[in-house]
Parts: sequence; C-alpha cells; structure tokens
Amino acid sequence: MNEMRLLREWDAEAPPLTDHARARARLRLYETMTAPATPVAVGRRPLLRIAVAGVATAAVATTVLVANDSSPHTRPVSATAVLRGAAAEERRLEKPIAARDDQFIYTKEIIKETPLGGGRTRTYVDENWNSVDGSKRSYVSELGHKQWVPVYGPGQGTWPPSKWSELKLMPTDPRKLAIDLRDMGGKPDYTKPMKTGDWPMVQYFLSGLLRTPVLPQGLRSAAYEALATVPGIKVVPGQKDADGRAGIGIRFVPAPGASRSPLLVFDAKTYRYLGMRDQRTAGGKTYEQWSYVAASGVVDRVMERP
Repeated sequence: MNEMRLLREWDAEAPPLTDHARARARLRLYETMTAPATPVAVGRRPLLRIAVAGVATAAVATTVLVANDSSPHTRPVSATAVLRGAAAEERRLEKPIAARDDQFIYTKEIIKETPLGGGRTRTYVDENWNSVDGSKRSYVSELGHKQWVPVYGPGQGTWPPSKWSELKLMPTDPRKLAIDLRDMGGKPDYTKPMKTGDWPMVQYFLSGLLRTPVLPQGLRSAAYEALATVPGIKVVPGQKDADGRAGIGIRFVPAPGASRSPLLVFDAKTYRYLGMRDQRTAGGKTYEQWSYVAASGVVDRVMERP
C-alpha cells in the first residue's frame, strides 16, 4: 500500500521509537480508529487494540450470585474486592519462573468461539513458543493459524514487552506500576498524583499486561491491585467460565461510542482468575469468545513442552 510506504519513509532518519513510545502512539491511533465515525472490528488477541474506558467514574459495586456447597446466596461485592482477592490468590498459587535468555516461554491457550446469535462452537488450541530475549524466532498460533515470528529488528518491539528482561524491570508495587505506565516514554514521577485523564491509558496498559500468559513473580498480582485502584470498573454478575464454573465478571466502563471492553472472569469463591470473554468480527460475522491458559512453562526449544 502506498500509505504504508509513505509512513515508513516519513522522517526515516529519526531515531527509532522505544517500545513505550510506540505503544503510546498506537493507543492514540486506536482511540481515533474507534471513534463513532469510524467503527472498527476488534480482534481477539492484539493487545494494543483492547477497548479502554474514555471516562473515569467511581468503581461500581453490585450484588452477584455466588454459589456455595449447599445452595446459592447473594452478597454484595465490588470490583475492587474481586481484584484484590485475585491478587491474593495469585500470590498464594504463583510459582517463580527462572528463564534463561536462550530459552522459550511456552503457553497453551484454549479458545472457544461461537457465532453471535447461535451456531456451532469451535474450539482452538493455540500453542506458542516465545523467545525469552527475542534473539530467536518465535513460533505462535492464532486461532489455529501457525507461523514463525522473525527476530525483531532495531527499534522494533511490542507491548507488553516480549523480552523477559524488560518485564522483570517493571515494578511489582501496584502504585509504582500504575505511575510507570502513566509516564511511559519518560522517567516516572512518583510524586505526581494521578489525574482523571491519566486512568484510561493506565487501565489500557494494565489490561494488556494481564493478557500476557506468563509474567515474572509478583507482576501479575501487582497488576490486579493496580487495576483495583482504577475508576470506571464494574462487576458483571452471573458469569461462567469456558468450562461452566460459576464466576464473577469484571469489565471496564467504555467511553460512549467505544468498542466493548473484554470481560475478565474470576472464580466466584476464591477470586482466582479463570479466563477472558471477548468478541471478534471477521467476514461480516461477530463471534463470542472464551479463552483461558491451560498450560505454561519454560522450555529449551520450539516444540518442546513442559
């Protein structure tokens, strides 16, 4: 496309953007693309296309149905309580991962997809081998479509970072993590208070971070706790995960005209994270999706499993 060629050549001699600066620029582009005048179909996996809340409001508490061993009962629970409970459960269950630069992060993700309005459900098993330091080709699967991902060139990268060493640099203190995400591309100012307009971007990047199947110890629980401080999140009652287990949904309130945000589902009793519900549109059809990570670990080579 001529437009893409022009974009590549525009200011070609300028220093390459950092991963953080590129992510911020992509977010601005995404917000423009999802404006009411330009409807856009949102895919399942692209992290930089997660819908974000454009306005910050108070976290919403609601009454959800929670099943116990005898009979169901109701109790009021807030999004903050669920996310903090998820952080505590993550710390209890988390096993430290020590990954060498020459290894690969393996994940096995199950995706169940049904056409909106009814139809046959298809199940995909996506296995991925991502290079720990980005120096080797990765092998990934997207709804059953398998491909090799070449080594990134100078100035190239992703959000969240694909390199384990970069993920390990991210703070595991929830407050500092939120500020680091707010101040991407520059030095974080931990003395500067968060403003209402800061939260949509922080919320967006935290959501992307949580979609990464494997994170360094302490980072996922910190992300849950950071999300618990974000205004504009709400509980969605009566949810089940892909295997039919009772769950509590957490969703971010979108801006008027913005695409619907993904639904994070947590166990109704323990608040352990169960998976994600989302939609994608392709070929003029919209699909409801459930996804969850069935296995993960560190391996020495592509096609090896933990």
